[in-house]
Amino acid sequence: MFPLRRNRRLRTNETIRSLVRETILSPSDFIVPLFIVEGNNVKEEIPSMPNYFRLSLDLLEKEVKELAKLNLKTVLVFVKVPDHLKDNKGTEALNPNGLMQRAVKVIKNAVPDMIVMTDVALDPYSSFGHDGVLENGIIVNDLTSAILTEMSCSHAEVGADIVAPSDMMDGRILDIREALEDEGFVNTGIMAYSAKYASAHYGPFRDALDSAPVNSINVPKDKKTYQMDYHNRIEAIRETRMDIDEGADIVMVKPGIAYLDIVREIKNTFDVPVAVYQVSGEYAMIKAAAEKGWLDHDAVMMEQVTAIKRAGADIIASYFAKDVVKIIS
Repeated sequence: MFPLRRNRRLRTNETIRSLVRETILSPSDFIVPLFIVEGNNVKEEIPSMPNYFRLSLDLLEKEVKELAKLNLKTVLVFVKVPDHLKDNKGTEALNPNGLMQRAVKVIKNAVPDMIVMTDVALDPYSSFGHDGVLENGIIVNDLTSAILTEMSCSHAEVGADIVAPSDMMDGRILDIREALEDEGFVNTGIMAYSAKYASAHYGPFRDALDSAPVNSINVPKDKKTYQMDYHNRIEAIRETRMDIDEGADIVMVKPGIAYLDIVREIKNTFDVPVAVYQVSGEYAMIKAAAEKGWLDHDAVMMEQVTAIKRAGADIIASYFAKDVVKIIS
């Protein structure tokens, strides 16, 4: 009862505020997404993602060493595949000497303790830009799952610590888990994109990897037949429960800020680590608004990543990871 309880006493200065702060960020909270391309000495800025780059393997080595110095310990690897290597079944994804497989080796050789997560989906390898095999205008589930399973084992073979299926095919987590067990990769983890919504926030990412669905007859124009409808909440719980039952070690909600209600719901319901992907569109919006002088870049960045953790995220995949860590260190 006022005045016995004056809440402002604990807001008097920054020292007191930090003493009672409920949500604390640390470098170990973050996954750093990395975009890899073929070539040498390649550092290409992504036009829709200012100050974020595609890197060739030689510069990848330097990058992960820099991350380690910042105490950032986990990366999530994506590859930009040349068009001539793309086809409907993502054949190049299974190449034991493919760009993803070589990237994992480079990272592990450069920083053996770095946790390497690998993207498992067909869209970077697909001539149609979809996360699965296209037949008669439909993304087919089970054949796609079989290919994703082979991809996962290929990544584990070269040293990936955690595979991250981002495709939203039904049943692929069980297929991958059983295959990893059968192949002896019992310690390889699975981070399932369990509640991945068909969001408009992914545009810059597809620019980064040239992986947007192609505009052609009999090719679905979007990914709404497999990614989740953003109107739905209960469905996210169902999807997450199924992935956990099938063997997922970590579950993910994607995107971030617009889906914090889903993050909290999943965190309250399940007892596994919850990851959130603060996606390319979220990054690009802050960058664009800050460039216009409409907001304080670092202040909004810190507020958003803190909100993601406050909502229940144990792990945050973010293009801001290096910037955040430089501020909090």
